[in-house]
Amino acid sequence: MALLIRGYHKASLLLVVSYYFLVLNHICAEQISSAGRCDLYQGSWVYDESYPLYDSSKCPWVSESFLCVPNGRPDKDYLKYRWSPSGCHAPRFDALDFLRRYTGKKIMFVGDSISNNQWQSLTCMIHAAIPNAKYSGHLEQNTVFINFTDYNVSLLYNRNVYLVDLVAENSERVLKIDTISTGDVWKEVDAVIFNTWHWWWLTGSLQGGNDWGSPGTNCANHTAPIYGTVYPGSPIPGVAVVKQVLSRMSVHVNLLDITTLSRLRIDGHPSRYASKGGTAHDCGHWCLAGVPDTWNSLFYASVVLSESA
Repeated sequence: MALLIRGYHKASLLLVVSYYFLVLNHICAEQISSAGRCDLYQGSWVYDESYPLYDSSKCPWVSESFLCVPNGRPDKDYLKYRWSPSGCHAPRFDALDFLRRYTGKKIMFVGDSISNNQWQSLTCMIHAAIPNAKYSGHLEQNTVFINFTDYNVSLLYNRNVYLVDLVAENSERVLKIDTISTGDVWKEVDAVIFNTWHWWWLTGSLQGGNDWGSPGTNCANHTAPIYGTVYPGSPIPGVAVVKQVLSRMSVHVNLLDITTLSRLRIDGHPSRYASKGGTAHDCGHWCLAGVPDTWNSLFYASVVLSESA
């Protein structure tokens, strides 16, 4: 069955952003401005013995496909890398402070399985730091709810792979770029983190390789990041367009510009360890613990730094 796109216009380019770009939209909570003069997204990965931030095997929300160590991954160094901005200090993730800042509020991750990857990461980071914190959870249609009841902070994952409407018309699947009939649920929360990518660009495979500086290279068998501050491969199409569109939006958004730091982590994907059988080949998602923990740490850092600027 064919997939058609209708209602295309320039503004919709925002919706084909790579999953390395996470757009944070504060709807009801305090708006986050740029984090002063601190560029959290230029830097390098450094080895840190204090990492990882949690043991994924003890986190109740991690999908099996992200459990790389339990699935048989033999190397452990990939768990030990911390993102270090070049020109400033990024505050370390403080789960208790995070919960206090968002007491009585809801944070929703909207998008595809990469959103799920990040949502699971944040729940694990909080659970590991405050293991005795009470929580409850439930599933409602396409949304998973986890509420840390002592603080009344809810973390939600809303599965919406294209963000826009996908309907069936005359035996065809049609993407309606100019309609979002499911967006009302986003208005009910205080912070929304959008992303979408896989379903726009990939065709029939989770393989996201051939993009690490040399032809034929993929993520398998890599045990360390690409060192340095500059990614050696080609830029992701649409990056400049996304930034331009965001700069013109009337509703304030904050771009968590994690493209470069994520692309440097060739070692962070599940690859064959997305399953216990070792037959998987996943260079799109991320092991947990792992790179999504840094995305959430930078989310937290952007909040802290913006309030202290």
